[in-house]
Amino acid sequence: METTRRAPMSGRKAQAARNDELIREAARAVFTADPGAPISAVAEHAGVGISALYRRYKSKEDLLQKLADEGMDRYLAEVEAALDDDGDAWEVFAGFMRRCLDIGAGSLTMRLAGGFEVTEAMSHKGREIHRATERLLERTREAGVLRPGIEVGDISVMLEYLHAIRIGDDERMSRVQHRYLALMLDGLHLVGKGELPGPPPTWQELRSRYDD
Repeated sequence: METTRRAPMSGRKAQAARNDELIREAARAVFTADPGAPISAVAEHAGVGISALYRRYKSKEDLLQKLADEGMDRYLAEVEAALDDDGDAWEVFAGFMRRCLDIGAGSLTMRLAGGFEVTEAMSHKGREIHRATERLLERTREAGVLRPGIEVGDISVMLEYLHAIRIGDDERMSRVQHRYLALMLDGLHLVGKGELPGPPPTWQELRSRYDD
């Protein structure tokens, strides 16, 4: 079968694509550290001119929307990959959690909440993510390897807390984050334990943090 090859980008388009990736990487780093940072700090961190940034994003809010939407896409891809994995139920779930930590899923949720308008498309994607995560948790519970009472809101808050850890350089920080994820996973794996105090965060509670 003949494979259609995508034409290589011109030098100018390739440079623009590299600049866009640099800007988004810089924005994730800058706004995770300080959500109130000006958009000029992103350009400085990325090593590009402010005009190059404004050619792609008309405002800070526009950039924040892009980062949030991109993060949702990355998380959704991970939960769908876990649902497609027919391996050991606990290892699939634990691997999903580790990958979410590695890709930064949830790292900007609390930091950026209220900083941009949530579009209807983003709300729809959020509900899709919630349903997919529910399916993964239900499957893990049915396998008898997940502590009763664990819901989607618990997973969201856990990932947010893990990403809030800021100790040492990037390598040290990652090791510390995974250390505490391992402890959390042990707690999630404690089947047959008593009921947890208080209900988990609901979808409405999680969603409401994005409103001004």
